[in-house]
Amino acid sequence: MNAAKSGTVSDSEARRKQKTRMKGVPDPGVTLRLSPIEQLDLAAKKLAVIGGTNGLGRAIAQQALAQGAEVTVVGRTFRDRPAPRLTFVAADLASMSEAARVGRELPAESFDVALFTTGIIAAKTREETPEHVERDMAVSYLSRLAVLQGLSPRLGTGREPGAPRPRVFIMGSPGVGTLGDPGDLNSEQNYRAMTAHGNTIAGNEILVLGAADRFPGPAFFGLGPYLIKTGIRSNFLGEGSITYKLFETAIGLFTQSAETYAKRIVPLLFTPELEGQTGLMFGHKAHPIRPTQGLDRAYIDRYMSASEALLQRALS
Repeated sequence: MNAAKSGTVSDSEARRKQKTRMKGVPDPGVTLRLSPIEQLDLAAKKLAVIGGTNGLGRAIAQQALAQGAEVTVVGRTFRDRPAPRLTFVAADLASMSEAARVGRELPAESFDVALFTTGIIAAKTREETPEHVERDMAVSYLSRLAVLQGLSPRLGTGREPGAPRPRVFIMGSPGVGTLGDPGDLNSEQNYRAMTAHGNTIAGNEILVLGAADRFPGPAFFGLGPYLIKTGIRSNFLGEGSITYKLFETAIGLFTQSAETYAKRIVPLLFTPELEGQTGLMFGHKAHPIRPTQGLDRAYIDRYMSASEALLQRALS
């Protein structure tokens, strides 16, 4: 598929119909030997988790903290007990102005790793923030772009000379075949919940693949946790509904827990084996997966330009 020809109706339809693989396609060309989390000593490391107050972000923050890391979590509601090496930064990341403030004010110069986990799934009926951004788009993708614009140029720059290249990890569903629609990022033309959510899925993968042109400095990586029992589906299924409770119960029975995923991912965040690498994607067991086909440079640039225009509109 040639993404450079994405302006035609037939190509747009082909993108939407592209077969998806929810766990991604394994990439045998990349091999890693990760240490078990119990063997990690992270006393000299600093991790920022944007979206670290609940779900997977919270689980990862707790595992990193248990291994000695200094952890900063950003979110709306602090759910953990105060700890000497744990810092909470309050922010509503549905607001682009709040996300931009976080990007400017976080002490990014000292961080080794910044991890973005904020996310919901679009509601069955379109929801819009006070800044006129579709809510899933705002929380799950555009807020990350807003934070990165202020954070990325400063990330890790205040550490000692010779420190490893700082890293940014973007959580979403990379490598599953979702290309989004840069012509309707804000889902204003024809709203469907999964189409709207697909725009955030594509956007987060594109943040990783297009980082070299927009965010020189850090190395960027994508994370795809697949299905894990969290609260991410409550916005779509209805928090407290029978459907929501049954679905989450089934996920809890047949898939890994947030804690198991965190134990697999924390070693990946800090492994020396990623030195000199960027743009790699990792699946639900921290194994390398291939990026989505069709995300060539022309399409990435188009998507990023549309994203930046939407962000600027919200901020103005």
